[in-house]
Amino acid sequence: MATTPKNRFSQDERRRNADHVSFLKHKRFRWLWIALVLCIVSGLGYVMIDQEPRPNGGSWYGYTLGTIGLGLIVWLSLLGIRKRKMTTGQWSLKAWTSAHVYLGLALIVVGTLHTGFQIGWNVHTLAYVLMLIVIITGIYGVIVYATLPSTLSSNRKELTRAQMLEALTALDRQLESAAQPLDRDKSDLVISALEQNVFYGGALARLTGAYPGCATKRALASLPEHNTADGAEERVRSLLAKRSDQLAQIRRHLRIRALLEIWLFIHIPATIALLAALLAHVVSVFYYW
Repeated sequence: MATTPKNRFSQDERRRNADHVSFLKHKRFRWLWIALVLCIVSGLGYVMIDQEPRPNGGSWYGYTLGTIGLGLIVWLSLLGIRKRKMTTGQWSLKAWTSAHVYLGLALIVVGTLHTGFQIGWNVHTLAYVLMLIVIITGIYGVIVYATLPSTLSSNRKELTRAQMLEALTALDRQLESAAQPLDRDKSDLVISALEQNVFYGGALARLTGAYPGCATKRALASLPEHNTADGAEERVRSLLAKRSDQLAQIRRHLRIRALLEIWLFIHIPATIALLAALLAHVVSVFYYW
């Protein structure tokens, strides 16, 4: 059956509307409901089984949940590979990501019931703990990606990172010239501010946004406020204030980017460690079975 222009327009409009829907709300929370059903069925199965001792990882029900959990973990870990291929439709990247989030959360229930609440100092518990670390860092990732991009965009004020640095460089040129008439001590403080690396402080400073050794603030504090008797000092102070504001914008940008990216430095290595621990877990189970 041929598609009429009107039908094609309706399909395009629906596709555009779907593109603007968050992956968390994909297809009216389809994967949330699937994950909830999986959790409820797993919980009811555990509660309704009349068995003593209670089902654990070594029981038939434990093996069932373990197989489901193992399949989910391996499938969910493929998201990084899946991201490299953009497609639409039933298994679009948005649908895959939505499934990744909600089925990942369902693993808390499936994995915990699989253990039968038996925790010890062994490779089995190691796999369980690593699974929880991966899920917790994933939750953090979802939260920051849902909230911080708008903050990042607002802070940038339509400027790229390169443009923010160019604005700082322009201020530095003005400051270098304006500081020449100052006393030696004050001039040295301004020069020290200009020579300080914009990106000093390392990862901790970027994450916290705290720069206690900021030379610009130190130079600004050395100049009296509203000193109309000395026009040179007043101009330098004005330029230092602008430089401080520009630095603050750049540092906020760096902090937001760091908060957006830091979880991946835990999430991905923990996922790799989880897969290795799962392999050891499975091999040991079948070896001693």
